[in-house]
Amino acid sequence: MPSLFPVLLATHVTLAIALFVPGLLLPFTLRGRQAIAEPGRAVRGLLWVQTHGTLVIGAGLAATGAAMLVVLGSRLLEQPWLLVALATYGITAVVVFFVQRPSLRDLLGRHQGRTDAEQLAWRAGARRQRYIAYGITTAVGLIAFLMSTKPSLW
Repeated sequence: MPSLFPVLLATHVTLAIALFVPGLLLPFTLRGRQAIAEPGRAVRGLLWVQTHGTLVIGAGLAATGAAMLVVLGSRLLEQPWLLVALATYGITAVVVFFVQRPSLRDLLGRHQGRTDAEQLAWRAGARRQRYIAYGITTAVGLIAFLMSTKPSLW
């Protein structure tokens, strides 16, 4: 019987990327004139994935993660690099789901008929969302670094 690990790993990584891509890309759609116009097809697709797909994607991630633990064994959780990567992933997922997602929906919904003060507040909110996206990108890079190098942390 062939090993299921490559399929589980590929599925898990694909789902993880799908979970974070909307949070990484949507803040940059708020720049300049694009924010004033009606969202395009790609932006609407990313919004749909972020709004409707996160629960399904998260369930798939949990299932594939548990399946990988069954295949590889629980000794994998004794690896410090993996524990740091999982903690980083969990914190990032909480930030995306509870901080970034509601703010992005609000910002994308308020793009017409603003006063000057509202415009300034909107721009500040859009800038904050881009900074959050930079943080998410840094966290994803850290996770990739830990997964690829498997450093001895302690």
